[in-house]
Amino acid sequence: MAEKMDSLKMRNKLKERLEHPVRVITYDREKDQLRVEDKETKKGIEISIPSVIGKWNQKKDQAVEETAYYVEEALAVMGRKAAVQNPEKHVLPVIRSTSFPTEAKEGVSFVFDEHTAETRIFYAMDLGKTYRLIDEPFLKDQGWTHAQMKEMALFNVRSLPAEMKRDEVAENVFYFLNSNDGYDASRILNDSFLKEMADKIEGEMTVAVPHQDVLIIGDIRNETGYDVLAQMAMSFFAAGHVPITALSFMYEEGELEPVFILGKNKRRE
Repeated sequence: MAEKMDSLKMRNKLKERLEHPVRVITYDREKDQLRVEDKETKKGIEISIPSVIGKWNQKKDQAVEETAYYVEEALAVMGRKAAVQNPEKHVLPVIRSTSFPTEAKEGVSFVFDEHTAETRIFYAMDLGKTYRLIDEPFLKDQGWTHAQMKEMALFNVRSLPAEMKRDEVAENVFYFLNSNDGYDASRILNDSFLKEMADKIEGEMTVAVPHQDVLIIGDIRNETGYDVLAQMAMSFFAAGHVPITALSFMYEEGELEPVFILGKNKRRE
C-alpha cells in the first residue's frame, strides 16, 4: 500500500534532515510552515509544508532533499556579505511573479523592473551554487546605477546556453529548456534567442515560465495545443520550488501577451 503523507510526517522528515547545532527550527501551526533560522545571523527561511507534500506526492524523498538543498544554500549567504570578484560578470536577471515581495522583511527594497502583467524582473548576484537578490544598498555599495546594472544583467543572460529538448503532442511541438542553473526562466529576456526560436515556429509561438527552472516554448498548430500547454504549465507551476506563473504568453514581434485557455477565446480581452 502506498505511503500517505501528512503534515506531521513531513515536519518530522524536514526537521530530521535540516537539524543542525547552528540552526533553530520552529513550527507555525496556523500557517502550517517551518522556519529554519541561522543562530548567528538570525536570518531564516520559511517552508510551506503543504507545498512540500505536493512535491513529495510526485517525487517522494527527492522533494525533501531538494527543499533541504535550497534552504541550506540560501542560509549560507543570507545575512553575510558576499565577496565576488568581477561582480559585473555575475549579475543576472531572475523572473518572479508580481506577487513576489519587492522588499526584504527588514524593509530593504529589492531592485526590480516591470516585465508583463504577470511577471517582474529582479536581479541576482550569482554565487555559484546559489545567488542573492540585489537590493538598493548593494547597488549603492557597487557604485552602479539601476540602468547600468540592468544592462549588465541582460548582457550576461545572453551568454547562457539555451539548449532545448523537443517533444511533440497532437501535432503541436514543445521545446523545453531545463538546465537547472537557476536562470532557465531568465532566458525569456534573451531577445535574440526568442527571435531565433520564432523563425522555427510553424504555428503560433507561446512562451511559458511556470517556475524559475524551466522555460517552455510552444509551436501551437491546433486548438488541442492550447489545452496541452495549459495542463503542462499548471503541472510545472505546482511542482516548482520558485513558482512564477501558470499562464503562458503569446510571442509576436518581440511582444509577450498573456494567454487564457478558454476554448477559442485564447487571448485576454
